[in-house]
Amino acid sequence: MKLLQFTDGGHTRVARIDPTGAVLPLARIESTYQLARTCISERRTLEQVASAAAVDAPVSYEELLRDGRLLPPLTHPDPSHCLVSGTGLTHLGSAAARDSMHAKIGRQDDALTDSMKMFKWGVEGGKPKSSKPGAQPEWFYKGNGRNVVGCGSPLASPDFAEDHGEEPELVGVYIIDDNRRPHRLGFAIGNEFSDHVTERRNYLLLAHSKLRQCGVGPMLNTGMLPSHLEGTSRIRREGAVLWQKTFLTGEANMCHTFANLEYHHFKYKQHRVPGDVHLHFFGTATVSFADNIVLQAGDEFEIDLPAMGAPLVNKLLIEPGGLALHDTAAL
Repeated sequence: MKLLQFTDGGHTRVARIDPTGAVLPLARIESTYQLARTCISERRTLEQVASAAAVDAPVSYEELLRDGRLLPPLTHPDPSHCLVSGTGLTHLGSAAARDSMHAKIGRQDDALTDSMKMFKWGVEGGKPKSSKPGAQPEWFYKGNGRNVVGCGSPLASPDFAEDHGEEPELVGVYIIDDNRRPHRLGFAIGNEFSDHVTERRNYLLLAHSKLRQCGVGPMLNTGMLPSHLEGTSRIRREGAVLWQKTFLTGEANMCHTFANLEYHHFKYKQHRVPGDVHLHFFGTATVSFADNIVLQAGDEFEIDLPAMGAPLVNKLLIEPGGLALHDTAAL
């Protein structure tokens, strides 16, 4: 089932997408967060509750997009209780990229960069065959719910950033119940959006490069996904396609299982706070930065994964950083 959130007269609404593509608002359900909490308390699935809910008159998806009314598919009433994070070095890429990668990681560990060591560990142990956890992946923090924008809204990048690059990814969408157990609501399309120039200067700057806004949505896909997903990442400038490339995702194209990545995220007690929401990016192998594309304000990102519904589109906005040297005040 596909669900989405949108605004209606200042209120948040939830809708399910029927097989014809019609957007059917759910009556008496105020948010995906409320819907998920109801499912947990009633021990029913999202599909069971959403499919049984009464619906109001259909709304036009095109109008929601045009009017900027689409929201991320899961939000917390207090954005500070939404943790946005991600996992890198998880994807194998195209067949050619895989051949190149295997040649590189075939070397002795002392001949590999730290990044390639991490990737090698994932290839060798990211899909455990037993109930024991597999290799621990790279992990990074992106911010809280205030950093997340919905489809059709601008992605703001600070003017001190050295790059404003897209990253087409899957996003796991989670809520923590009152017993500290994580529940996966499903998956959404994501644009993880990073500063690749800063990251490439020195890998220890990765943490800085990830502290950016991100796009998530428009639709939440409940349940598990096909193991192989193929999509297209595009950049448009003044309406014309500047760059596009196919990207592969899903477990068949990854060196970790979702279960292994989830374990290593939620094993930390501070990531299991009752009531909290988590949006977790699962990585990519395809970015325009690798093809020397330099983005500018007004460029439009489109991440299209047809199996997951409508594409995620956002325009790049470059805004002042908002802080000058010595602006920090002492008390």
